[in-house]
Amino acid sequence: MTENLRIKCFQCNPLQENCYVVSDADTNEAVVIDCGAFFPEERQAVCQYIRSERLTLSRVLLTHGHLDHVFGVDTLYKEFGISPCLHNGDIPLYQHFDQQAMSILGVSLHQDMPAISCMLEEGQPLSFGRHSIDVIHTPGHSPGSVILYIKDEAVAFTGDTLFRMSIGRTDLQGGSWQQLEDSLRKIATLLPSHVTLYCGHGPATTMADELRYNPYLRS
Repeated sequence: MTENLRIKCFQCNPLQENCYVVSDADTNEAVVIDCGAFFPEERQAVCQYIRSERLTLSRVLLTHGHLDHVFGVDTLYKEFGISPCLHNGDIPLYQHFDQQAMSILGVSLHQDMPAISCMLEEGQPLSFGRHSIDVIHTPGHSPGSVILYIKDEAVAFTGDTLFRMSIGRTDLQGGSWQQLEDSLRKIATLLPSHVTLYCGHGPATTMADELRYNPYLRS
């Protein structure tokens, strides 16, 4: 949370994924990052917050395509008419949601997923309100994993690439330990130590703490 940016976190679904509603305090324009809302009460809570705060939802952004981060995008599309944005590398994961449910959770799930409205590409910043979001491609947890970095507010949303004192797993479809190692080195180079990291699971942290204490980032 900063003076100019409001960040609301909803912990969602049985995998305790963090869904973020990020809004510009001046314009009330907002983006939702990783809407993993699964149960009806979770979906309702996210929508109710957007409405009660009188936010204008402009984008739905996905750090990657795993099902626990996309459960709720159909609700956002139905309620606000906004389709998600995703890196091209994770389109196959997103398009085979039902196969993910079976392989990861061992259950049969089917829901109509809205079409991807835009591709998240490194070097092409997105904007909302008075803020710009830089896309950093960080494959390893999945081929299309990205970090969403709001430089002017020194915050980054790391998805499942980097957690507090840990990192994302690489044993799921498309995962690669070598790629994740390369991505971690890239993150250490691009993100200054004062940046606050909002992770896909678990508590927030700082780049300084991760560089100092995270065994996967310590040199």
